Amino acid sequence: MARVTVEDCIDKVENRFDLVLLASHRARMISSGSQITLDRDNDKNPVVALREIAETTVSPGDLKEDLIHSLQKYVEVDEPEPEVPLIGAGAGAGVEADDTEVTADRMTEEELLKGLEGLAPPEEVPEEDGE
Repeated sequence: MARVTVEDCIDKVENRFDLVLLASHRARMISSGSQITLDRDNDKNPVVALREIAETTVSPGDLKEDLIHSLQKYVEVDEPEPEVPLIGAGAGAGVEADDTEVTADRMTEEELLKGLEGLAPPEEVPEEDGE
C-alpha cells in the first residue's frame, strides 16, 4: 500500500494545522483503546489515523468535536429554564376571587422583616431626649 501523504488528506481537512491536530488526536484515541476502522498493515497509530482520515472512515467533523470536548475544562450543560408565568398575563383567568391560597417561591424584604419581628419580642431601648 502506498504511503499516506498530506495531499491524500488535505481535500478532507482544508487546513494542514487542523489535519495535524485531528490526526494526533485520533492516534491518541487509538493508543487508548479505540477501535480502528481499517486494517493496521503493520502501521503505527499516527499513520493509521492519517489513513482513516484520507479514506473518510472517520469523520473529520466528529474528530474535531471530540478534540474540542477533550480540551474543555468546564463544560456548560444546557438546561431548560423554568417557565415563570408573566405578571399580569391572563389576570383573573382560572382564579376565583375568594381564592386566598398563595404560593410564592420568593419572599420580599418587607415580609421577611415582619416575620422576624414576630419571632422575638422587641428589645426595649431607652430613648434619649438630649438632642
